Amino acid sequence: MTTATGIMNPLPPPVNRPTPNRRRPGLTLPLPQRDPSLAVPLPLPPSNNSLPASSASAAQTPNYSDLDRIKRVGSGAGGTVYMVRHRPTNRMYALKVIYGNHEDAVRRQICREIEILRTADNPHIVRCHGMFDNAGEIQVLLEFMDGGSLDGRRLPEPLLSDAARQILQGLAYLHRRKIVHRDIKPSNLLINSQNQVKIADFGVGRILAQTMDPCDSAVGTIAYMSPERINTDLNHGSYDGYAGDIWSLGLSILECFLGRFPFPGIGRQGEWASLMCAICYSPPPEAPPTASKEFRSFIGCCLQKDPAKRWTAAQLLTHPFVTQATSPQLSAPLHHPNTYSRTSSHSLAHG
Repeated sequence: MTTATGIMNPLPPPVNRPTPNRRRPGLTLPLPQRDPSLAVPLPLPPSNNSLPASSASAAQTPNYSDLDRIKRVGSGAGGTVYMVRHRPTNRMYALKVIYGNHEDAVRRQICREIEILRTADNPHIVRCHGMFDNAGEIQVLLEFMDGGSLDGRRLPEPLLSDAARQILQGLAYLHRRKIVHRDIKPSNLLINSQNQVKIADFGVGRILAQTMDPCDSAVGTIAYMSPERINTDLNHGSYDGYAGDIWSLGLSILECFLGRFPFPGIGRQGEWASLMCAICYSPPPEAPPTASKEFRSFIGCCLQKDPAKRWTAAQLLTHPFVTQATSPQLSAPLHHPNTYSRTSSHSLAHG
């Protein structure tokens, strides 16, 4: 304030008035009702690596309203997978509907899977196309694999050689990026009519730090876990997640050859104690004498009790059993129903 003499008078100090209590106990406001027919695409987690311009269009999430459910192709304890058609393009996708109220821990697990799938750029990794929140229900849009999974199949060696090569290419890619899958099993190995085999279900996958995070928490399927992961005393308390993936791969390939779970006298759905004793204290399963020496050697390189003796994914790609996969004898398609027994379903997260 300026006086008539041009001298500034100081402003009066503010008056401290008591703040009125604007809160009324017991007063609640009704939340707006949500239309369950509407689904909002959730933004995918940010990627460390920017997508190339050629794949920018492929990374766009289709509108949920443009998807028509065709049929259910798989279900489990964690959710249901539907084959859906994108009307504008007539393209088929797999829509994974995940059960539960999606608490923070569950949402973090789902986001971890989406982040891994989104950043993975390999022909042997199932691609993720989007994620939706439909009335609080998390739904994930994935590449549709029209041949189902390797679960319940019995394959001859030539087809197993080709399948092992493709799975190992996907695993080698993941391991180079410090990613451990931790749940490799036949139902998570999907195929399509082009004879492509792809790794799915990263619900328990994890990106490893360079020198930390031993990745020894008990998640995944115990039937395909390595001995040292179930019983940490077997390897002086240390666990190598990469070597654990190799054990799971070897067990899965041997199961597809035998047509049954490789440990004799016990099924993969057996009691936990029985599975633990078989995996940790029984000799590792072996391929039968009727198998080729290359296949027996390959299984032996995977199913070593000592994880340090297991071959890496990169080393297994040079194994004679795998390198023969490029021979002309692989003319029979993996998805052909007369080549094996088949009871397959699309992979599920947390299922």
